[in-house]
Parts: sequence; C-alpha cells; structure tokens
Amino acid sequence: MSLPPETVEALQRALAAEHAAIWAYGLAGAFLPAASRAALTKGAEAHTVRRDATITTLKGAGATPNAAEPGYSVPMPLTNQSSAFTLLVSAETDSVGTWRSVLENTSDQGLRKTALDALTDAAVRAMSWRQSSGQTPATPPLPGQP
Repeated sequence: MSLPPETVEALQRALAAEHAAIWAYGLAGAFLPAASRAALTKGAEAHTVRRDATITTLKGAGATPNAAEPGYSVPMPLTNQSSAFTLLVSAETDSVGTWRSVLENTSDQGLRKTALDALTDAAVRAMSWRQSSGQTPATPPLPGQP
C-alpha cells in the first residue's frame, strides 16, 4: 500500500499518541481505585491494538514506525486520583486529535474508517474518564478540534 508523505506523517503522530496513551494508562493505574481497573485494562488494550495496527499499516506503506519514547510529559504532577484522571483525559484527547489529523490527510477509504473509529473510541473513553472524575462538560462539542 502506497501512502502519500502527509498521510505517513499523520499516522506517525497517531502512533506516537498511541504509545503515549499506553504509557499513561500504566502510570495512572497506580493512582486509581480498584473499581477503575476494568476500564484501565480495556483502555490500555484498545490503545495496544491500535498501536499494533498502525505499526502494520506504516510498515505496509514502506515506512519505519517510530518507536515509543522512554517516558512522556504529564499535564500536571501525578500525585493522586484527580491527577490520574487528568492524565487519562489528556492521553485520550491527544489520541482524538491525531486520528482527526489522519482523517484530514488521507483519501483512502479504509484508512479513513480506521481513523474515524479510533477518534470515536478515544472520544468516548475521554468522556468516561471526565465523568468518572466529575468534570463538566463531559465532552467538548466537537472532539478533536483545538
């Protein structure tokens, strides 16, 4: 599968967001109650599947997928449950934005569906984490918009 450079760049950004989200889920789990364990596991697994599929797509396009970083910036010091929720919302919001960029940078119908599904899934998870932490509104009017 041949992809234009702007699509490959957008996919690399989406891959970076998936790497960061997996890292964030692992870190946030240390600060969340046992009741959040199932949602944490499900979210981390979803990002792992997306990461692996994105790596496969990039390789199929002849690109070298960027590796995960050893660590990532957090929006605030991670010290408690509230900051863990903030980290997860931030990771999902970043994922939404990068998959929106993939949508904007491809005309391939299969890749557009993949990006839309990824954007939607991340937006729903972000909403759930906002609700769990009592944030309002639970979702922005147009997820993925700056």
